[in-house]
Amino acid sequence: MKLIIAEKPDQGAKLASPFVHKKQQGFIEIQPNAIFPQGACVTWAVGHICELVAPEEYNPAWKRWTVATLPIIPEQFRYQVTKSKAKQFGVIKQLLKRSDVTEIIHAGDAGREGELIIRTAVQMTGVRKPMKRLWISSLTEKAILDGFSNLLGEADTRSLYHEAYSRACADWLIGMNASRIYTILLKEKGIADVFSAGRVQTPTLALVVKREREIANFKSEPFWEVLARFDIAGKVYDGVWQKDGESRIDNQELAEKIAAFCQKKPALAKEVIKERKEFQPPYLFNLSALQATMNKLYKFPPKKTLDTAQQLYVKGYLSYPRSDSAFVTAGEAKTFPEILQKLARKPEYKSYFPTPTTSLLQNKRYVNEKKVTDHYAIIPTEQVPDLGRLSEDERKLYDLVARRLIAAHHDVAIFDYTTITTLVDERAEFVSKGSVLVQAGWRQVLFQEDADEKDEEKQLPPVEQGERGRVEKARVKESKTQPPKRYTEGQLITLMKTAGKNIDNQELEKVLMKTEGLGTEATRAGIITMLKDRKYIEVKKNQVFATAKGMLLIDVIGDKILASPEMTARWEQRLGEIGQGEASPEAFMEQVKKLSAKIVEDAVGQAPEWKLDGIEIESMPKSASKFSLGKTVATCRVCGGNLVDKGSFYGCSNYTKNRCKVTVPKKLLGKSISATNVKKLMETGQSNVIKGFKKGEKTFDASLVWNEAEKGFRFGFGDKA
Repeated sequence: MKLIIAEKPDQGAKLASPFVHKKQQGFIEIQPNAIFPQGACVTWAVGHICELVAPEEYNPAWKRWTVATLPIIPEQFRYQVTKSKAKQFGVIKQLLKRSDVTEIIHAGDAGREGELIIRTAVQMTGVRKPMKRLWISSLTEKAILDGFSNLLGEADTRSLYHEAYSRACADWLIGMNASRIYTILLKEKGIADVFSAGRVQTPTLALVVKREREIANFKSEPFWEVLARFDIAGKVYDGVWQKDGESRIDNQELAEKIAAFCQKKPALAKEVIKERKEFQPPYLFNLSALQATMNKLYKFPPKKTLDTAQQLYVKGYLSYPRSDSAFVTAGEAKTFPEILQKLARKPEYKSYFPTPTTSLLQNKRYVNEKKVTDHYAIIPTEQVPDLGRLSEDERKLYDLVARRLIAAHHDVAIFDYTTITTLVDERAEFVSKGSVLVQAGWRQVLFQEDADEKDEEKQLPPVEQGERGRVEKARVKESKTQPPKRYTEGQLITLMKTAGKNIDNQELEKVLMKTEGLGTEATRAGIITMLKDRKYIEVKKNQVFATAKGMLLIDVIGDKILASPEMTARWEQRLGEIGQGEASPEAFMEQVKKLSAKIVEDAVGQAPEWKLDGIEIESMPKSASKFSLGKTVATCRVCGGNLVDKGSFYGCSNYTKNRCKVTVPKKLLGKSISATNVKKLMETGQSNVIKGFKKGEKTFDASLVWNEAEKGFRFGFGDKA
């Protein structure tokens, strides 16, 4: 009999569903059938059922966080069963030891992590039996039956296990040593909190902090533009003054002189350039592109996109979601007509059929065997759902993936772009740009994705070169230079994919098909979630802000290798080579051990130069730990209770007892309010002066002053306090 080990319970149930089966405690019995003549059992891990042991398990001296014990480098890494999952591990072990179980079918997710989870669990049982690998990219009944009929050999995916194991051990080494050394050294400087650092999370945080610094250091400058309205041969349009390709003028007086000069002057359509451009349908989705698009359209955090796609995968409606490829093989392309036929019956998509193209088999934009690694692009399966029965989140995501596939079978979108150069009184040049959609093509299917793009500029009248007229009106428009925008979570996913390289929209899709970057398709969403949980970043209205804690960590690390996106991307590339069997895991781990020692050495060398005088230590967002939450910072001025740290604000502990509503926010108009200032406000009725409050574009300095009548505080300004 064969024992099938899946990664999660719902996947185990799905794998058993095509067969006659009976549920047992922790496993499912499959009755004998054509594929399993002796029958089979399906059991499952519960995600990461085993974990790397803690440092003190290797050496008791490593339990204490001291500089003297670093770097921590075990000679041989060891795993242990996660305590909360011991019961299910017992089920797996018992089944593996059964004498009638002669072969193991490894049915973890068809990816690196699935490879590691199941192999590690089997190794921990001590059982050594022949193993085969189930490798499928969807959980439809057809895919499951085909997969069991065409199992891979154990050795076929062994390199992927080496990659995942190397990744886990490298992350443990870097994380353990970096987190301890920076936490210890910052504690010596009076900052008592845990500072988690890691191979992927720290360079990702560095990207956010870099942008935060750019915004903080940006100085807005005024500029002026001269706009004109023309009447050329009875055709009216607008233009912007330009010289040497630049429309901005840094002198208001000059701008007003140009506008005055142009008033009612004769004008000539000096040059009319028309250009027709064709736009191919977008590529199919890999996970990064799907996460970026769902964030752009619906503000889904990356983890929500991954979780929703996973739900649709388990239900059999989508292919494997953790794919890094935007291509399919010819085999998948052959299934597209059947999938499209089923989609065409759905009222949501009926109007897009019949599609101009019926097959993509010969289209290399989508079908490329060489660019499909572990998995092909994320596509709908032949099991097309009733969209009305999906949850709202599932419906949005499925709809997007389905539309991408439909759009791939539509024609190109065609625009005519027109640029008119208008000469005023033989001297001043104005430029007008416009576009006309000639053929919607695939955009009729996916227009929402492009709704905020500038493809459709203002339409211009049919002006001919050499036509004459005059300036109806010229005016000056004043503007200010704008700081760089904060990243959205979707843009941060893209930045991780590109190792921090900023790319424009034209390059975006091509870059998203490459695999180098920070982390993997499967781990990037988790890294962003981790940065939130550790209070390094905050997400407000889909914009990513670096916290004071996050900025402090990156400031003290400086330009060292730990914060380098490029170096981490190169590591990711080397790990990928291990997964392909092209690089040595042992050589890689030796490099990681040396780097761990260097990180400790660098931090110790840097610490004496850290300048932390201006940092409001007590107001920094802290990890949910003994250092922060629940700590009393002052006595309540109203009821005499304790004013305690509630995470994002300070609040009276007597709220539940007597409904005392005294609160003070930790952040107010862009400034952190420290525990010291809260204590002074409660004790004396007035805090110290806090500099740099921001309201709109104005900044001001003020203290917090207690208002007895309102049982709260207001701003105090010098003598007015």
